[in-house]
Amino acid sequence: MSDETLDDKAVSDETVDDKAVDDGTLDDDTQTAGATERDYDYHTGPVTLRGSRRPASTTDQRLLDSHGPSDWLHTDPWRVMRIQSEFVEGFGALAELGPAVSVFGSARTRPGSEYYQLAEQVGRALVDAGYAVITGGGPGAMEAANKGARDAGGASVGLGIELPFEQGLNEHVNLGVNFRYFFARKTMFVKYAQGFIVLPGGFGTLDELFEAVTLVQTQKVTSFPIVLMGSDYWGGLFDWLRGTVLDAGTVSRRDVDLLHLTDDVHEAVRLMQASEEEGVTAKRPE
Repeated sequence: MSDETLDDKAVSDETVDDKAVDDGTLDDDTQTAGATERDYDYHTGPVTLRGSRRPASTTDQRLLDSHGPSDWLHTDPWRVMRIQSEFVEGFGALAELGPAVSVFGSARTRPGSEYYQLAEQVGRALVDAGYAVITGGGPGAMEAANKGARDAGGASVGLGIELPFEQGLNEHVNLGVNFRYFFARKTMFVKYAQGFIVLPGGFGTLDELFEAVTLVQTQKVTSFPIVLMGSDYWGGLFDWLRGTVLDAGTVSRRDVDLLHLTDDVHEAVRLMQASEEEGVTAKRPE
């Protein structure tokens, strides 16, 4: 075959290649002749997209384009970054807090009421015993415990949560962290506390109470004293647990005994101290 014939064939092949590219049937080194654009693999990090899943623009293009929809702010991958940032902020803010006790109670507890005064006494007594006080940072019993801690010159921590009806952190908090996600906030309540003191409260308080019991029961935390204050309020719950629930065999006697009931602030603090004196510290979730 002559050189001229070879050149003609090369030109012919080049023409075919140009046509293939123009028709969208050939794509550089990654695709073969006969493939269509919908068959191309689109790689975005570890994810591969094909066919109708292929996006109309690249990630960089969407990042650098200042116009267009902002739906990406509400997608699950972006939420992962927000969740990560909440853990990082929480860990950073509380890492050097020292010994602490989480105090729970109703946001509806009225100032000056019996349980408000009890919460204030609890906050003060914990600080006097060398503990920081951690609450949900809201009003009611949380505010009272924070007030007692602050007035006693201690660390008064509020872990707020984004709610449609929440008014923000109470004025007695001197270290506050706000969260979007309940589960990130709950981790902080457990990770940085040696125990729980639970004052009269509603669904939110009950949620924290039974989550704490479950963590101890399943040995997710090694030692975690849980004290309920207010025998008039919690007495019925104890009767139900020790009667109906225990008789049904859905819990063991040991499970029920994880809870302590008292009206004495000093006894509640003593139970927190006793756990530390036994030489067993809380195993915090990593």
